[in-house]
Amino acid sequence: MWPTLSDGETVQFEKINPNNLVVGQIVLTTHPLKSKIMIIKRIKSLNEETVFLIGDNPDPNASEDSHNFGPVKQSEILATLAE
Repeated sequence: MWPTLSDGETVQFEKINPNNLVVGQIVLTTHPLKSKIMIIKRIKSLNEETVFLIGDNPDPNASEDSHNFGPVKQSEILATLAE
């Protein structure tokens, strides 16, 4: 999530009802292809049942997001970045 979040930075998340997600929110979820890895991404778009997640890094090859693994279910979003 660089440049928004720096490597090693500590952030706090809060649980949220997956039905209350908003485009632009930074969220925490489990990587869809690597179940032991948690990822932080930004919501780019919401459809009825899925969320398209992107990283903030301007280099599209710098991280994995929905461009690589596809959209995730809203129910798989664990928390949002606390403000």
